[in-house]
Amino acid sequence: MRADRLVATLLLMQSRGRVTAAEVAGELEVSVATARRDLEALSAAGVPVYPQPGRGGGWSLVGGARTDLSGLTSVEAQALFLLAGPGAAVSPEVRSALRKLVRALPDTFREQAEAAASAVVVDSARWGEADRERPALVELLQEATVRRRKVRLVYASRGRERAERLVEPWGLIDKDDLWYLIAGTAAGQRTFRLDRIAEAVVTGEPASRPADFELGEAWRRVVDEVELKRSLVSATVLLEPRFVFVLRSHFGRHCHVEGEVADGRARVRVAAPAPVMIAQQLAGWGDQVEVVESEPVRAELARIGAELARRYGPS
Repeated sequence: MRADRLVATLLLMQSRGRVTAAEVAGELEVSVATARRDLEALSAAGVPVYPQPGRGGGWSLVGGARTDLSGLTSVEAQALFLLAGPGAAVSPEVRSALRKLVRALPDTFREQAEAAASAVVVDSARWGEADRERPALVELLQEATVRRRKVRLVYASRGRERAERLVEPWGLIDKDDLWYLIAGTAAGQRTFRLDRIAEAVVTGEPASRPADFELGEAWRRVVDEVELKRSLVSATVLLEPRFVFVLRSHFGRHCHVEGEVADGRARVRVAAPAPVMIAQQLAGWGDQVEVVESEPVRAELARIGAELARRYGPS
C-alpha cells in the first residue's frame, strides 16, 4: 500500500540524511518513477522534504527534521529481527514489514539487526532426540555471531576427549531445542552441538564469514548429509493405520506411508543407518507389525526374538 511506502520512504531519509529516487526505488523495490512520485507526495503533504538538484543532490529532510517511528534500542532491534531469520515461523507480510523497518534504523543498529536476522535458523524436524532445555550458551554465541568475534571452544566430539578449538561463528541452528553452531575453522566449515561444548569464551579477535555464505542453505547441506547416513537401510512394513503416527515418532522424516493393502493395513517404508536399528524399533510390536521387504531387518528381528526367548522363555 502507498501509505506504508511513504512511511518507509520517510524513515529511510531519516536514517540516511539524503537519498535519490533511484536509492529509494532500490530499497523499497518499486520503480524510480514511483519513488519520485512518493517523494513529491511527501513534500506536497507538508512534510519538510525538499529536492537538491545537481551533482551530489537528492532529497533531504529540511533542517535534518526527524520522526521516530521505531524507538528501538540496539538490543531490541536485534531481538526483533531474530524473528525474520531463516526458518522463522512468521508470515510473508510480517517478514516484509521487518525488512522495511530495518532499512529505517540508524546505520549501526541496521548492521546489527541484519546480522541478527541471519544468525539463527529454526528447524523443527526432530532427529529422535529427547526434549532439551535451551542451552545457556545460545545467547553468548549469538552475540559473538552478530558482533563477528572469534570464539574459543572446549568441545567433546562423540567418543573423543575434549579439544580446544578457535572458531569463527557463522550461525546458530535451533533443531527442535537441539542447538548447533555452524562455524569456520582452520579445517573449513564445521558443525558443533552446543550440548557438547564444555566451555566457550568470546575473544576480541575479529571473525570473518564468506561473502556468499547463507545460513539456511548451509544447514540444508548439513541435514542432507546427516539424513543420508540415517537412511542407509530401509524396510517396508504393514500395520494398522491408527499406529502409523507411532512409527513417525520413532523414524521422523524416514517414515513414508506408501498406501494401503487389501486387508486395510497401511504400507509404510522406514529407514535407519543399519538393519539392527530398524529391528530394535519394531521388535516391541510383536506380530502387530509385519516386515514384508528387507531380509536383513527380518533376520535381526528373528535374532532379537531368539535372544528374548532364550532369556525369558520356560527353561
